[in-house]
Parts: sequence; structure tokens; C-alpha cells
Amino acid sequence: MKIVIQGAGALGAYFGGRLQEAGQDVTFLVRKGRAEQLRQHGLAINSVKGNYKIEPLHFIEKAEELEEVDLVITAVKGYHLQGALDDLKTFVKKGAKVLPLLNGMEHFDVLQRALGKENVLGGLAFIIATLDEKGHVVHTSEQHRIVFGPLDPSQKEMAEEFRRIIGKANVQSEYSDQINQALWEKYVFITAFSGITTASNMPIGPVRSTKETFSVYKDLVKEMAELAKAYGYPLTDEKQKGIIHTVFQLPEDSTSSMHQDKRKGLPLEVEHLQGGALRMAEKKGCKLPVLKTIYGLIKLFEK
Repeated sequence: MKIVIQGAGALGAYFGGRLQEAGQDVTFLVRKGRAEQLRQHGLAINSVKGNYKIEPLHFIEKAEELEEVDLVITAVKGYHLQGALDDLKTFVKKGAKVLPLLNGMEHFDVLQRALGKENVLGGLAFIIATLDEKGHVVHTSEQHRIVFGPLDPSQKEMAEEFRRIIGKANVQSEYSDQINQALWEKYVFITAFSGITTASNMPIGPVRSTKETFSVYKDLVKEMAELAKAYGYPLTDEKQKGIIHTVFQLPEDSTSSMHQDKRKGLPLEVEHLQGGALRMAEKKGCKLPVLKTIYGLIKLFEK
């Protein structure tokens, strides 16, 4: 399979690297600054699951440089999505399907309107990773999981083929015929997790060991579960408890990518996580007071 990874941040570089390690034909589509860094330092994965140097490293700066594409894994930040659409349109015209691994939910509507519903699969990822000063991936947790599935019946064959391919890679992968439910469960978790770590400016260890702060995290999960239910994807009490206690499976110093970006002084995806949830809640008449407060605190550092 000829695979393009759109974006070579920590997430895209990690999963793209693992796919190439498993023998796939992988090309990274990157912006000018990242291309210069890749030329200078190359690309490597430093991981608790095994290191890997991505050689040969194939990357392009324009979609037109590639003739054949089967699948595009979009791993850009939410605030870069609009700028990524023209390249995605080019790839779709070449016959590619698109598997987005962005945080949030609103991007599916954006992508389906721009590319056609039949061309956008459902996907999400769980990984705690960042880039070091050379732009290499530093992966520090046991999690490196990708979940995917068809959003349209016509995508079944492509999704099955990708299942065979990624099953050979050094990642945890899961095919789901109920991908919308999985997307909502991830959205509930990541919105609460990124919200509490970024607003408190703390990794998960101090958060979960401080009763009052952990109570805020639990309230965020409950409010997001109410939103999921409003959109037709209810979470059982057991599922909510599981999401709440997921943070106890993480190392003390684990934190969200949004908090990592805040530490580095980078733009934040607050509009694509917390802001998106509030907009979706307004459409359904839901009140999410705790999330609204967290959103207000993080918004200060958005840019």
C-alpha cells in the first residue's frame, strides 16, 4: 500500500515510522520548516516499545510530487486542517482514501464536505509522545494504539486491507465497525485529560493524587459523557468509570499533547477540543459549566 502521512509531528512520525518498519511504502508530506529539519537530522523513533531509524526517509512538500497514493493518514493539528485541504483534494483525485487521526469531532464534517463522505474513514489514536530538539520522536508510554473503521459501506475493503497491513506493525491496532462510538469515547477522554493537565499546568500524577483537582477531572468526563449521549452515543456507567480511571495506568509524569505544547509555547488545540465540545453542546441545548471554565482558562494561552 502506498501511504502518505500528512504531518510529521510526534503522532504522524511515530505511526508512519512503524508502518515503514513493517515494510510499507510511506511518504511524509510536511511543511517547509519541518522539511529542513528532516534534511538536517533525519527521523528516528526513540520508544519504550523499541527504537527505529526511518531509513530511507521519503518526504515531500507538495501533494503534486506524488503520482500514486492509496491512503493518506492525516495527522496535522486541528488549527492546520483548513490549510491541509487542498493537498487532500489532490490526493483524493488520485484515488486515495483519507484516515484522519486528529483530536476532536468537528473535523469529520469539514473533511466530508470537502472530500466527499465516501473518502473519509474514521480513525483515532492513543499515544503519549513528543519531538526532541532534532525533531525525533520520543515515545514514553506503553500506549501506541490506533483504532479505525469505515464511516461509509464503500470503505469496507480499504479498511480491511489496512487492518491486514497495520496488524504487522509494532503498534496496537483495532478495527471497529462501530467507529463513531469509539470516536466519542476518545473525545470524552482527551477533552477531559487535555483540559485538566493544561489548565492546571501539571502532569497527571499530581492531578490524580489531589482529591479536589481529580474531582474536576471526573466532572469533565461526566459532562462530556452527557454530550456524547445527546449525539446518540451514550456511555455506560462502567465505561465512564473506565475512562476516569484510565489515568491511573499512566506514569506520574505523563501529560497531554496540549499541555506539552503549552510548555513549549506552541499554539494550542483548545478550539478543536474544548471549544468544539461547547459549540456542539450549544446545538443540543446542553450545559457544560465545568468544561466552560476550563476552556476559559486555557484560551488565554491558545496562541
